[in-house]
Amino acid sequence: MTGAAGETWIAAFLEAQAAELGATRNTLLAYGRDLRDFAGWAGHNGVNLADAAQEDIESYLIHCDAQGLAKSTRARRLSAIRQLYRFAFEEGFRTDNPAIRMKGPGREKRLPGTLDVPEVDRLLRAARSHGRSADDRLRNTCLMELLYATGMRVSELVSLPVQAARGDPRMLLIRGKGGKERMVPLSPPARAALRAWLAARDAAADRARAKGAPASGFLFASRGAAGHLTRHRFYLLIKELAVAAGVSSAKVTPHTLRHAFATHLLANGADLRVIQTLLGHADVSTTEIYTHVLDARLSELVFEHHPLAGPADKTSPGEA
Repeated sequence: MTGAAGETWIAAFLEAQAAELGATRNTLLAYGRDLRDFAGWAGHNGVNLADAAQEDIESYLIHCDAQGLAKSTRARRLSAIRQLYRFAFEEGFRTDNPAIRMKGPGREKRLPGTLDVPEVDRLLRAARSHGRSADDRLRNTCLMELLYATGMRVSELVSLPVQAARGDPRMLLIRGKGGKERMVPLSPPARAALRAWLAARDAAADRARAKGAPASGFLFASRGAAGHLTRHRFYLLIKELAVAAGVSSAKVTPHTLRHAFATHLLANGADLRVIQTLLGHADVSTTEIYTHVLDARLSELVFEHHPLAGPADKTSPGEA
């Protein structure tokens, strides 16, 4: 996969980074440059991105080293390649990830950002009062309650079929990346929000059908080309809710709600394997990052609040 086809992969990856993780413009430009450099090298050397093996990626990194690129640059390029192939694997473009076992030149792995429980509570309250109409507020509440109750990816959330919500379900069937299905339980607040939104949505759909509009198969229908609320629109919505809730908008993305779901479950004693299943992770090693997030948060709390933590101690929790 080179040329236009390779550009399609890269474009889809960058769109997901922007919509689900809230990547900044500079970050997206950096990813684009790094991935297009890799794609250019692959095309020049007759390597197909769709079939590239670990050895091909290693050859590219040797090429980068021979060019005299700094360790940080090589680490960044490998990070971009690893994320591209993880995306391709999760989306079902490939059946394997050729970069999964590759380690960069000593770059430290960043922990995912998350939100504490009071911050999530404020976001949920903001959703109930934010919107131009009563239906908008019901929809916003349902979106946020479902996201926090299930830890869904935003792409899974916005494309939920309406039939999945029928019958006041206690469990929700989610079709994840690569077409894999999983069941996730719904909390009582999420079920209540779902019932309220479904009633409002069906009433609006009935009015639209009376005017000749076609019925939609999506829970969060939209008049756009996709037929449902887009990832980008939801990203903008969650930023609006952050401002309304008084939570730093820099901290809030659809993905941080997914991180909060997992971290809060782990903090309350949930088994790591259960969280893996709920999140739809293929490998438990992906889920294990949340143990590090929790450890870091617990260390921060101890050094902030323990009576024996003196000023010198409070400045260096990471060195303990």
